[in-house]
Amino acid sequence: MDERHERTHWKKLPKLRLDRKVAARRLHRAETVSSRHARKFLISRLQNARLVRREILIWATLIGLMIAGMGIQFAMSQRGYMQQVPARGGTYAEASLGPIDSLNPLYASSSAETTVARLLFSSLYNYDQTGKLHGDIATSLTQSQEGRLYTVTIRKDAKWHDGQPLTAEDVVYTVNVIKNPAARSQLRVNWLDVSVRAINAQTVEFTLPTQYAAFPYALTFPILPSHLLASVNAGALRESTFSQAPIGSGPFKYSLIQAADAITNHEVVHLTANTEYYGGAPLLDRFEVHAYANENDISSALKKVEVNGAADLSVVTNDEKGGYYQVTTEPIASGVYLLLNTNNPILSDVKVRKALQVGTDTAAIRKAVGGDVKPLSLPFIDGQLTGTDVPVAPLVNKAQAAIMLDEAGWKLDGTQRVKDGKPLQISVTTTKDSQYQRAMDEVTEQWKGLGVVVDKRTVDASNVSAAFVQNVLQQRNFDALLYELSIGADPDVYAYWHSSQATREGYNFTGYSNRNADAALASARTRPEVDLRNAKYKAFARQWLEDAPAIGVYQPVLEYVVNKTNRAAAGGANLISAADRMDNVIYWSVNTETVYKTP
Repeated sequence: MDERHERTHWKKLPKLRLDRKVAARRLHRAETVSSRHARKFLISRLQNARLVRREILIWATLIGLMIAGMGIQFAMSQRGYMQQVPARGGTYAEASLGPIDSLNPLYASSSAETTVARLLFSSLYNYDQTGKLHGDIATSLTQSQEGRLYTVTIRKDAKWHDGQPLTAEDVVYTVNVIKNPAARSQLRVNWLDVSVRAINAQTVEFTLPTQYAAFPYALTFPILPSHLLASVNAGALRESTFSQAPIGSGPFKYSLIQAADAITNHEVVHLTANTEYYGGAPLLDRFEVHAYANENDISSALKKVEVNGAADLSVVTNDEKGGYYQVTTEPIASGVYLLLNTNNPILSDVKVRKALQVGTDTAAIRKAVGGDVKPLSLPFIDGQLTGTDVPVAPLVNKAQAAIMLDEAGWKLDGTQRVKDGKPLQISVTTTKDSQYQRAMDEVTEQWKGLGVVVDKRTVDASNVSAAFVQNVLQQRNFDALLYELSIGADPDVYAYWHSSQATREGYNFTGYSNRNADAALASARTRPEVDLRNAKYKAFARQWLEDAPAIGVYQPVLEYVVNKTNRAAAGGANLISAADRMDNVIYWSVNTETVYKTP
């Protein structure tokens, strides 16, 4: 068909016309039919539905229950293959006691400073959640046959926060700074006779003057960057710019320090995650350390949900914190003692010290302190001495204590004991702490019952002007001191009780001196045999109990408060120090996500 024929064909199609009357008639007919069918098949049957409405309701209910059951079954079955896990991101804020005077880890003294140091800096070794020593940047440790030479290999992937590699030279620099008296490091006494050298970038060698069985436990010191500090005079290190804005190598990096409240001395150290951390990038993006002046401020911050957790509350309950938090209690390898100054004219008499020993009910003190603190009666923590012949402290016997004081010449005159016209007067000193305060109050009442005139003295160790270390510890300016001694993972307590350490710089605060005790302590630390060391320390403990230079009061615990929705310090740990709660900090989280379980 050509184009012309096609045009002719289409012209032949009939034209369509709309007849409005016909259309209207047909629409009316459709409307009539629809209405009739609606009345017949729908409206009329609704009348019949009313007669069976009960059956309809039952069936509708059954169908609804079936649908709901299917939903519940789906949700329950989903739990079998789905789980909530920590997710990346967010900020964790922890409250602790300040102040924050320096961020240099060599000078960390307050809880807040120690926490920041653990987050910012690495060490050769540190402690895990079980209290065991394990490598941080150290990958191996070997000891020479004679036991005086230790060689440590460090990992190659450890870096400072500025990108520079952490090497053996940094370790050597840090040890030499600690040894330098101008640096005024509290760790100096442990390193005086130890020499150190770098063999290569990843190997460092320590040489000891004599064999020392507990030396690996000394390798937990924080490492400083030599490339940043080598030109800084050791005497100016504490006040240097680095000590205010440090560069570390730990899981978090320093960002800034904020004076949040000048009136309450509330400060905040802001840290960001070190995504290049050799141990793995933390789940958290940021970590904030909130330093408060006292426990009341920490408790207030928890109640206001201003922080996620806290580590420095003596006794806490969920009710006091509004139900947002849970509490875990972990023992710490330390001991709280009543240290008796043996150079004091009254306490130099062993009979008086023994009388106080048997006349002090430490169980009552622990009850007054609360917080599930643990019993402690030896210069060691429970479990460090083994066997069936572990020495035990004498039982409380106030009548026997009275007899001992009588034999020492201190006779009762009314309610007080007097000798040569002078009262039996003892001053009890402690630092500002709610637990210590309760313990001191209980000791005061008990000793008053023995006829002792007791003066109470509380020193704010956080107050710079108080100079607690210089004025109290170094000067031995106390009669009896309620104080915590860090014992550690190894039972080497040489520093606290050997007579050579009873110096201004030493830690033998009581001035205790006994030949037998000295010999046992010196021999135990130089022998590698576990059984022999155990026997030596038992001998020392027996002599220590006999001489009573101190009274063991309790083993402290860390009561960690954490928001129930967060993942932080885990329960069931065995901590050497409170800062060891940070061992697993790269896994802490404030966010969660739902994932499929691994089959």
